[in-house]
Order: sequence, then C-alpha cells, then structure tokens
Amino acid sequence: MTSLICGSMAYDTLMSFPERFSESILADQLHNINVCFLVPDMRREFGGCAGNIAYNLKLLGGTPLIMATIGIDGAPYLERLAELDISRRYIRTIKTTYTAQAFVTTDKNNNQITAFHPGAMALSHENHIENTANEKIQLAIIAPDGRDGMIQHANDCARLNIPFIFDPGQQLPMFNRDELRHFIELATYVAVNEYEGEMLSQLSGWTTTEIASRVKALIITCAERGATIYQNGEKIGIPSVKATREADPTGCGDAFRAGLIYGLTNNMDMKTCGCLGSLMGAIKIEYSGPQNHKLTSKEIADRFEKAFGYRYLKQ
Repeated sequence: MTSLICGSMAYDTLMSFPERFSESILADQLHNINVCFLVPDMRREFGGCAGNIAYNLKLLGGTPLIMATIGIDGAPYLERLAELDISRRYIRTIKTTYTAQAFVTTDKNNNQITAFHPGAMALSHENHIENTANEKIQLAIIAPDGRDGMIQHANDCARLNIPFIFDPGQQLPMFNRDELRHFIELATYVAVNEYEGEMLSQLSGWTTTEIASRVKALIITCAERGATIYQNGEKIGIPSVKATREADPTGCGDAFRAGLIYGLTNNMDMKTCGCLGSLMGAIKIEYSGPQNHKLTSKEIADRFEKAFGYRYLKQ
C-alpha cells in the first residue's frame, strides 16, 4: 500500500545567524523595519514539504508517491529521487518557471525567518489525483502547496474516498473561514503545530475541541514539548524525544508527519503514531538540512524502543 504525498518540492537555501533576531529588531520600529542579518554559513538543500515527508517515509520503510510540481531547474531533484528509489511519476515539470525556493535564516535560539518564492508550486492544480487511479493509495496528505492545488486535491481525495491528513502549514493565511471549514469537514485527520493550531481556530471560528470533533484525530505538535493528539474526546500527550544534538530545526515538522503517516498506514494506535513522529522530529534536528539523516528502518526502530520501551515493528 502507498501513501500519496501532495505538497511542495523546493530548494532550500539555509543560512545561520549567530545572534538573536530580537537583538537586531527595534520593537517600536516594526512599522519602519529595515534590517540586514549577516549570515556567515549558507548551504543549499533539497526540501519542500512533499519532498521532506517522502524522504522520511522512505527511511521508515514506507512507499511514498509524491504529487508535486517542479520547474525548469528541477532535474537535480528528480535525479536525487531516482537514487533514493522514490517514485517520480506524479511529479509534473512546469517549463515556464522555476522550482519553488525557500530562503531560511535561523538564529541562535532556533527562531526562523523565511522568504519563499512559490514558482512551479503555484501551478500544483495542474496535477490531478485521478491519474493515480491504478495505485493502491491507503492514505494521502495535503501538505502546504499551491492554494488552488490544495483545494482541488482535498476535494478529489474526498470524492475518490481517499482518507487524508490536512496539513495547511504556512499556507493557512491564504484560506478564508469557509475554505478552512471545508478542508476540515473533508479531512480524516488535521495536523498543525501549536502556532498554526491557534491560527486555524481563529481563522475557522472553531475551537480546538470543535475541530477535533470533526476528524478522527487532531494532531498538534509542540516543538520540544512533544505533541498533543485529540481523539474521540480524549487528549493524548506525546512526549518529546531527547536529541543527541540540535543542529537544525528545518524540516522537523515534515519528519513528524512521516512518522505519523507510517504509523497510520501500519495500523498503529494514535499514541504510537505520535511517538514515532516525535522520534523522527528528534532524529531530523540532529542533522543540518531537511534530508541529510540516513538511518535505516532498523536503526529507527531501535531508537524508538530505547526511547519508549517497546518496539513498533514486529520481529
């Protein structure tokens, strides 16, 4: 069985600011801001929500199918996916624009400022889920992508009876109240971080409890404090996993979602799904870039057992 990963594919230019953003921004001058951050460290990585989720899901032993759009500069990414044995057949090349580009600056407190050029991502609606009719899709995720594409993919999943996770991420402000309510009503699961959860409640006009009542589970990640899962009127606490070091938070949320997807598609209970997501986030933060950790599925399972005291994989 496969998991359909609808979302962005992007090149990430990652920069490190050795101080704190707060020390370089005058709070009383936010209306007249003009700042420059000196970033002595810079690198370019493969990224994008769909690419990151698929990468982590492949490490776990899952079978991801990416549905995304790339631009005229996308060949290196396609070559990388071929090397990783991740299917490229639902990735559409748009020859009139560039692949989406993210420029992420991280300060010493792991706060981030991101500039994002959507490029080919804005044409994600040119991909159609109907084209996957011959695939045995068990679960989909609608991750941050082009606005029209996210709406279309959610409607198509519902029409084709494909359960899906709604993961609006940084695209949340692009949708109005009725659109967000429509997403939630169609979705099987909703996954957001703590800040996004508050924004989703404000923009949709529904409380956390009201959102949770409309899906099988609402998953809210809370960074170093783990996560909270709302399911069947219950609140499940997911502990964080201690990382051996904190190198780079970029892509941790995507790694969590890959653990969640792997657990759901292997019939694990929500607690285990959340714990696996928490572990994947901890593993990711130990490495610079969103796709540079290279653990085997056995190594991940061993770390899970060490962290939680039981194995999620059958021997």
